[in-house]
Amino acid sequence: MIIGIPKELKPGENRVALTPVTVKDLVKKGYVLRVEKGAGMKSFLTDESYAEAGATLHTKDEIYKESDIVLKVNAPAPEEIRSMKKGSSILSFMWAATNQSFVSACCDAGISAFSMDAIPRISRAQKMDALSSQANLAGYKAVLMAADKIGKILPMMTTAAGTIRPAKVVIFGAGVAGLQALATAKRLGAVVEVTDIRPETKEQVESLGGKFITVEGDDSIKIEGGYVKGVSEDFLRKQQETVARHVKDADIVITTALIPGKKAPVLVSDEMVASMRFGSVIVDMAVEQGGNVVGSELNSTVQKHGTTIIGESNIPSLLPMNASDLYAKNIVAFLLHLTDSSGFKWEMDEEITKGSLIVHNGVAVHPSVASTQPA
Repeated sequence: MIIGIPKELKPGENRVALTPVTVKDLVKKGYVLRVEKGAGMKSFLTDESYAEAGATLHTKDEIYKESDIVLKVNAPAPEEIRSMKKGSSILSFMWAATNQSFVSACCDAGISAFSMDAIPRISRAQKMDALSSQANLAGYKAVLMAADKIGKILPMMTTAAGTIRPAKVVIFGAGVAGLQALATAKRLGAVVEVTDIRPETKEQVESLGGKFITVEGDDSIKIEGGYVKGVSEDFLRKQQETVARHVKDADIVITTALIPGKKAPVLVSDEMVASMRFGSVIVDMAVEQGGNVVGSELNSTVQKHGTTIIGESNIPSLLPMNASDLYAKNIVAFLLHLTDSSGFKWEMDEEITKGSLIVHNGVAVHPSVASTQPA
């Protein structure tokens, strides 16, 4: 079974789906690995290192036309999918519910597609959880980005000239990214406050040294598999009112809130931005899904009311060495769950397979997309 690793084409993407270390492991298990020339260069991985690991180097066209399985970070463009051979498979991040052109292209090409972002959040799938591995890195980097832009240090410092008070950081969301941002900001000496609509996260926040901002919930909050699936406008308004005074006093605000398949909720209003101290910094980690912050701009750093708003859409890609390493381990664990060296197991009722399979042999099968495709 031939596995192909093409170069990522998305602007600003520095990651690669497999590293030489993971290629070597798969070669030992009997898989045939083909890597597009230059695929790993932005992650500081040379063609020679892939060849030494047992892969052969090919052109992009050869990768798509001849591979039984294509492994990527981002979903390929429709024109790339059209060049894949019928009956082959693709594994990558897909965000299928909001990427209908991709789903349609897979159906038309007669291929199968497994989405890394649809893997169920269950204990035996933890090694495959690329969302968490990448969010961990993003939470860490977001704090460093904010610290680089703000005109002050984060820790308290006592000097002969007087004492510098520690910076205050407010984080929206106590998921993987938010908790890593909390831990990183605390290590740098900041005072950190965190808000999350899930009350069970309070203990996690406090265990890392953060202060939990409590917002009373209501029946509109829907949580499935650890993800927030829905929340009312009334609750979001109540949350804004509760945290507004905390944001006003903050030096740094980091927002991480996403709802799978939907636009990111607006958590920081224009009035809240205007209330912040001149020179404060906001990192909107949800900017690619519409943003949590009014005024944030995709892949831009802008000034609003004297506050710097960072809207970087692909923060893990700024740490490509670690991000590629972790993603490669995630996707290999997923691949080995779905296949052996002779082919796919196609255990259609198995929970991980069923939850992550978007298209099967040209038919949209996942509940999030099945109803959107022609019968």
